Amino acid sequence: MSDTSHTTATAPPALSVTGVSHSFGEKRVLDNVSLDVPRGSFTVLLGLNGAGKSTLFALITRLYDNVSGEIRILGHDVRRAPTLALQRLGVVFQSRTLDTDLTLMQNLRYHAALHGIGAGEARRRCQDALETVALADRAGERVRSLSGGQARRVEIARSLLHRPALLLLDEPTVGLDIGSRESVLSIVRGLVSARGLGVLWATHLIDEIVPTDDIVLLHKGRVLFTGSVPGMLAAAGADDMRQAFRVMTGTNVETEAA
Repeated sequence: MSDTSHTTATAPPALSVTGVSHSFGEKRVLDNVSLDVPRGSFTVLLGLNGAGKSTLFALITRLYDNVSGEIRILGHDVRRAPTLALQRLGVVFQSRTLDTDLTLMQNLRYHAALHGIGAGEARRRCQDALETVALADRAGERVRSLSGGQARRVEIARSLLHRPALLLLDEPTVGLDIGSRESVLSIVRGLVSARGLGVLWATHLIDEIVPTDDIVLLHKGRVLFTGSVPGMLAAAGADDMRQAFRVMTGTNVETEAA
């Protein structure tokens, strides 16, 4: 084994969630959730709307405080060392968060400033990030002129500016047409292979899964399965992922956006 492989194998995962539960009043929305996202892994957090995916993301990003269990990013506990943990985390939330009256470049440079990135370096990083999502030629246009898929790609570019090791994306293709969905997926999968990022991609859409993905099946706040696509098919005795989901949860899952 090479030195690089040894380092990757022994380093902490991009994300580790252990025994996390969360309630809103009397309603428990997460129940003893555990999962890992290795570096260089595209991990799909698969679950219906209401399964607890967004709540888990809110705990990882510290929008909510995890009062049970442990959440670590690159080995750093998000409660005990939030700065060290969150500075290597990039997030694309389900709701749109760009300022539509600003240009693409202005949105990115504002975000870079929040991370304390100097003006010259910010300019270079913003340009590189827009090139990564194939929108460098539109850097001076206002966000309001973009399609939904293009705006999503800008949000991905913004999440890369501080060079994270982990990306969280919460239902990032909701409301997009099939072509835009494929473009966003292709960009994120490319980041995994080219930069070794760990990605946790939350979705309820079976069509967004490929056989090489890692799977975390979340249903009614509980993890029902973690492992590979072939492993989930074998565990369910199913021929395809839609059938496997139905067997394991007793419900149906969508295959593509309406």
